[in-house]
Amino acid sequence: MVDKLWGGRFQQGAASWVEDFGASIHFDYQLAHEDIEGSLAHSKMLSKVGIISEEECAFIQGGLKEILADIEAGKVQFSVQNEDIHLNIESLLTEKIGSVAGKLHTARSRNDQVATDFHLWMKHRLPDVKAAIKNLQTELVLLADKHADTIMPGYTHLQHAQPISYGHYLLAYFEMLQRDYERFEFNEKHTDILPLGAAALAGTTFPIDREYVADELGFGNIYHNSLDAVSDRDFAIEFLANASMLMMHLSRMAEELILWTSFEFNYLELSDSYSTGSSIMPQKKNADFAELSRGKTGAVYGQLMGLLTVMKGLPLAYNKDMQEDKSGTFTTFDTIIAVLKVFTGMLETVTVKKDNMKAALKTDYSNATELADYLAKKGMPFRQAHEVTGKLVFEAIQEGIALEQCELKALQEHSALIEDDVYVVLNPMTAVNKRTSLGGTAISNVKKEVVRAKGILASKM
Repeated sequence: MVDKLWGGRFQQGAASWVEDFGASIHFDYQLAHEDIEGSLAHSKMLSKVGIISEEECAFIQGGLKEILADIEAGKVQFSVQNEDIHLNIESLLTEKIGSVAGKLHTARSRNDQVATDFHLWMKHRLPDVKAAIKNLQTELVLLADKHADTIMPGYTHLQHAQPISYGHYLLAYFEMLQRDYERFEFNEKHTDILPLGAAALAGTTFPIDREYVADELGFGNIYHNSLDAVSDRDFAIEFLANASMLMMHLSRMAEELILWTSFEFNYLELSDSYSTGSSIMPQKKNADFAELSRGKTGAVYGQLMGLLTVMKGLPLAYNKDMQEDKSGTFTTFDTIIAVLKVFTGMLETVTVKKDNMKAALKTDYSNATELADYLAKKGMPFRQAHEVTGKLVFEAIQEGIALEQCELKALQEHSALIEDDVYVVLNPMTAVNKRTSLGGTAISNVKKEVVRAKGILASKM
């Protein structure tokens, strides 16, 4: 017989390198707390329904708590021979309390046990993700409040398009992150379901009380189909998809931080704490942490595609392929928490070069739309107004001057509708403040949206 907890029908063991290949303890040791948490609840339920005695339950509970204390003290070394966290802890429990430890596995399988551990792991960590998103949102709102009246070029196709408020720009990322936050909230709903009691795939003949276990572990719902319970990894895929969306948003912000801290833009300067230098060029100040964050996006995408591919062809119910569900999820959690923390720090310490932002609007013709709108409001069809303005921009470029530097006489040669008030219209601050439509960049709007954003943040307390 093979010396394994499952080895009764086996006469020959695998080579050590094969055991190592099949083991998951290399990464699922991170489920140790959750595994013990689930076992504590399961043993209490077994005692409650009379499957084990109160004395046996006390032995099991005491042993599990001792193991948890040993793990937290760094005294436990897990074994590859015991394959996974579940068999490692069961082996340790047997060493502590003897054969009564074997009763703990009554009415459950590693299939529903690992699913429960994974659900618990995710339940414990989704609040951390939401808190980290909120921290970054808070910095965005603080910065937007401070810079509601800081104006800068807005871009399309990475070309100067129209003047906007820098505060308005920052609140765009607040909105993206709010959607991310809400996606993780929805993720909590699908994580908050208890698989334990499904056993291997078909349920159990023992008179278990799944509702009791759910209450003990703080689950709000229970899987109603045992096949689904042990084979569902939607909650993990959903987490990876949400993380990918989050990283996409942060990668876009990283790209702009990298561009805007460059010599060519010079809109922002990152603090020394979030920059690095060059080993050969003394003058360099690189936005390396923004670049690393942008780079880590690809790895998060990869974990999502990896798990989707693992799951796409699996028949019901449990398959060993599903062992590949955790490593990438654990790594992704660590990544997004670290990146969110880095972005929060970068924004908390960034220097905003208001004058440079404003100066970039002087000769960029981003006020051309203002002139077209001005003509349209005076009765000229917008397509004609667009054409007239385009001709004026061309002439100004030829002369090397801004639109607002054109003489009134020259402007009126293209349309008699143009009067002295056009110069007020062409002022970038006027352009910003006239955009008072809901969601527009007017400073008054930005200030209202800051209040709204603060209310959203306050509701997350």
